[in-house]
Amino acid sequence: MLQKISKISWLGVFISLVFYSFLGWLWFTILFPNQYANSLGKLGLMPANPDPIYFYGPPLTILPTIITTALMMVLLNINTNKAAIEFALIIGLGFLVANTFDIAINPNIPHPMSYGLVVGGFHMIGILVSCLILQAIPKK
Repeated sequence: MLQKISKISWLGVFISLVFYSFLGWLWFTILFPNQYANSLGKLGLMPANPDPIYFYGPPLTILPTIITTALMMVLLNINTNKAAIEFALIIGLGFLVANTFDIAINPNIPHPMSYGLVVGGFHMIGILVSCLILQAIPKK
């Protein structure tokens, strides 16, 4: 299975990473900052100047997800937009959104349902667009 890693479009991985990271910034700082803060019980308490890890951490954690997604797309021979969308819905809902809700169900997150919706929605859109990018930019 790992021998197929050479078939991954690394340009597609890079563009997906840039998109997913930009979406994260847009989602959590422009579109839904209050909903996100409220889900954590931190409305009005989010730091004005967050630590650097909040900027470089998410891309570092999203990268293995995108690489794994690209590898799975190669292994499953996903080569149409329809197949990419179906695949994104399966892994988005089955892994990313489900795991987000699982993480949310703990005493440190006072509003797990709203957290799951805000963060899960981000991941669902992120993986959907990433799958479309990966499908559109095949390895040459």
